[in-house]
Order: sequence, then structure tokens, then C-alpha cells
Amino acid sequence: MIILYTTERDYPWGTLRSTHASKTKVILEEKGLPYRIENLPPGNLWKKPPEMVARHPLGKVPYIEHDGLTIYDSTVIGEYLEERYSWSRLMPDDPAERARVRMIEQYADESMLVGSLPPIWMPYWSPPEKRDLDRMEKGREALRSRDLPYIEKLLAEAPAGGYLCGNYTLADVPMMVLAMVLEVDQPDLSQWPSVKNYLDFLRARPSYREISPKTKVADASSSRASG
Repeated sequence: MIILYTTERDYPWGTLRSTHASKTKVILEEKGLPYRIENLPPGNLWKKPPEMVARHPLGKVPYIEHDGLTIYDSTVIGEYLEERYSWSRLMPDDPAERARVRMIEQYADESMLVGSLPPIWMPYWSPPEKRDLDRMEKGREALRSRDLPYIEKLLAEAPAGGYLCGNYTLADVPMMVLAMVLEVDQPDLSQWPSVKNYLDFLRARPSYREISPKTKVADASSSRASG
């Protein structure tokens, strides 16, 4: 069984999860693979204990353990799972289409999961009175000025199917994380109607339940392991 190391915690305003590890969780769910969650304390991401650094040299999540291997980095894990388990397929056959999937996934990682989303998401791990509201607004402005217009453009150019590359692919996986964060932050998306509809479309996928802020830690982490 695959062991996914992540960080998840229940709060009154929703269940919060590591953004990058949520990518991995979605892929595991999409492929129907049996896995177990190893839920690390959020403080480990700052303290970086030796046992964590031994598995990921930067002391980050996610990393997985599978068949005696430890694999880290959400993108590397995603491609490993895609190559190891071909069904359900999350990459197209055509090399140009595969490149497009990778470019979108890379954009989402660099621009949102490392850029605009942490200033919004990380303060929610603290009580309201301790949140850096200015920092949160800077993240929202990055979304409004750069990311949401770009996703709107991608959707306008996308083939039929409802997803960024027509069918559901690895390009859509980090967008599930965007859907997760914005379900908590609740921005006005009226300027980007295609993005709004797309995020609602993603939230309707069964795999989204496992990262939804409405799904408690215990309910999500036990679902696949006990099946």
C-alpha cells in the first residue's frame, strides 16, 4: 500500500490540507489506488525534524513510500503514479498535448501553489485575530491580476470536454487545489465566469471530496485505507 505523508487539520472554518500533498491525494483517488495517510503535525513543516528531512531533503510534504521507495515532490510523484499505473489515464498520447499538460501543471505550481495561494491559505491555519490580512490581500491580488485571467484564457482555448486539455489530465490536478483554497476564501469570481464554472465542475468530481474543506480529516484519510 502507498503511504502518503501530508499535513491535514480540522478547523471551525473548514478542514485545511497541504496544497501540494492535496495534488497527490487527488491523483491517488483518480486512479483508485489503495493508500494510507500519515498525517504529520503542521509544525513539522517549520521544525523539519530529522526523520522528515531523511525522506525529503527540504523537509516538505508530500512524499510517499511505495514498494521500498521514498518519492518526494508532488509533480514527480504524479508522473511516477501515471507511469506505474496507466488507468485512469491522466496524460494524453500525443507529445505536443503532453507538453501542454506539463506546461499548465508547471505554471500552476510556480505561479499559484508557490506564489499566490500560500499568502491566502497559510493564514487560515491561525485564528482570525492572528492572520496577516495585508499578506492575504497580496495573494488575492496576484490571483486577480495574473492567475485567474490566464486560466480564463486557457479555458477559452481548450478543446471540448470541460477541462483545460479537453479530458481530465494532470493539468487539472493543481486546479483542484485552487478550488479547495477558494472554497474557504470565497472570492467574487464574476469577472471570470469560465473559471467559476470550471472550479464548480472540478468540485463535482468524486476525488474532490477527499480534499474538500467540508470533509473532516478522519473521514477522508480512512476512506481508501479501509476499503
